Amino acid sequence: MSADRSADDIVGTYEDGPAGAAHSLLALGALFAEMQAQGVPAEALLRGTGIRTDRLHDPQAVMSRAQKITVFRNAHRLSKRPDVGLRAGARQRLSDFGVYGYALASSPTFGDAVALGVRHVKLIGPVIEKRFRVQGDTAVFEGRDMQALGELLPLVTEYWFSSVLRLATLVLESRVPSRLLRLPYAPPAHAAAYERAFGCPVQFDAGALEWHFDAAVLGAPCPNANPITAQLCAQMCERLLRSLPEESALEHSIRTACFNSCGDFPALDEMARSLGLSGRTLQRRLMAQGRNYQELVDEVRTALASEYLTQTTLSVEEVGQRVGFSEASNFRKAFRKWTGQAPAAYRSLHGGAGAAA
Repeated sequence: MSADRSADDIVGTYEDGPAGAAHSLLALGALFAEMQAQGVPAEALLRGTGIRTDRLHDPQAVMSRAQKITVFRNAHRLSKRPDVGLRAGARQRLSDFGVYGYALASSPTFGDAVALGVRHVKLIGPVIEKRFRVQGDTAVFEGRDMQALGELLPLVTEYWFSSVLRLATLVLESRVPSRLLRLPYAPPAHAAAYERAFGCPVQFDAGALEWHFDAAVLGAPCPNANPITAQLCAQMCERLLRSLPEESALEHSIRTACFNSCGDFPALDEMARSLGLSGRTLQRRLMAQGRNYQELVDEVRTALASEYLTQTTLSVEEVGQRVGFSEASNFRKAFRKWTGQAPAAYRSLHGGAGAAA
């Protein structure tokens, strides 16, 4: 890391939600390559997206979040290997990330590369909200806002973490000293492959999505550091980032209204009227961002339920009522779908105020 910066400068800069409408096709090449090696053509992976295969070679091509999730869903359905996400991420090449990858590799130190990467993560279109922080001597990549992925969460997680590990290895030309992988889902049949890939202990059903590694590596010099190349690539990344559409205020307005609804979440048409729109217009605008209304409501419900479970002594039945469920059984089923855990297990794992209740 350059002399006038510390690891603390990076903390809190890696926070980019998945609401943007334009997701670059950057970094998906490795997934297509892995599926091709399994005998699955690109056409099959793109089925249902409306994207032609020739767009895969267009540097200006973009897709919506919904289209990207459809690609992952197709991979999940068609793959002959359960560890397809780990295998695909390990195929990543620096060139797969375009100018973004070369900008990272030419940074002075690995810490500078991370800072640049988190600042421009929007260029590769995340489908999970991603954050980065440094806690003492440990650096942490963290994923949030993942409820809507459901059964695709393990695949998307494997591909993300495996891709980041591969990219970091390419930038450093050496392995990143991993310490721990924490995952919010049950161990899959290929759980042992995680530890082999990352070379560290793996905690499943951990209630968090995190990769921990030794923060000391942030100060390591990048072997291909080049200040001129780094500056040119960084400037290009800035221009590319400015060319992407700004995140809409629409999602923020909906979330705010839901948080203020005291558990009586407005129906789509009611929300549309409060925003001065028709229900059809609201649906169309959300679709353009790769989102849907129920998904946003469920994300608010998940956040509120998690807060009640960990910060209050309310019973599970009372928490369910606070987030709009008249039947506790329906709340339990929904919460497990959102988080992969039962409410009581989530409270116990996170040391909630009512854990002993």
